Amino acid sequence: MNTETIYEYLERIANLLRTDTRKAGISKGLQPVQLEALHYLKNCNRYSNTPAAVADFLGLTKGTVSQTLGVLETAGLIEKQPDSRDRRVVHLRLTESGASVIADSMPPKVLQEAMNLTSATEQDILLNSLAQVLRALQKANRLRTFGVCKTCRHHRVEADDRHRCGLTGEILLDQDIDKICREHEPPPETGSTS
Repeated sequence: MNTETIYEYLERIANLLRTDTRKAGISKGLQPVQLEALHYLKNCNRYSNTPAAVADFLGLTKGTVSQTLGVLETAGLIEKQPDSRDRRVVHLRLTESGASVIADSMPPKVLQEAMNLTSATEQDILLNSLAQVLRALQKANRLRTFGVCKTCRHHRVEADDRHRCGLTGEILLDQDIDKICREHEPPPETGSTS
């Protein structure tokens, strides 16, 4: 089994990316976790832009995430908005400054440079392989998938081409379906009876 070698490669890749992310964050006065929170908020849909979802995605405590979000709000990189239906729920939105920070920092420059040295075919193979590894890790650990909305088992396309969430029953906006969702559940595997 190649598990140990795969682990060594993934660990080294993650370390190189973390180092570059740390450098990018420091140049903007931010810690890596703060950049990670901004990056998540850039990519999540309206169901997943809450402090609790950020904590789940990053695998951190609510207290740590609360402090992180406080720093980002004070820096003018995010805004908090109360939910229109439930005032106890707060939604987080990147400001123009926050979006600019992420555009300048993510993906890390070292990865961008590496991909420039990799052919389109090799990138496609890598993308598929990494997606398989991620799905397997999530399945093995029973973790939330945080997948793209339109790949979810609850995503529905109606006769009039509108998109609807089968879980909430709500109409999905075009900007929702291409973003990650906290409630994402993978579709049943082909040939599965469940």
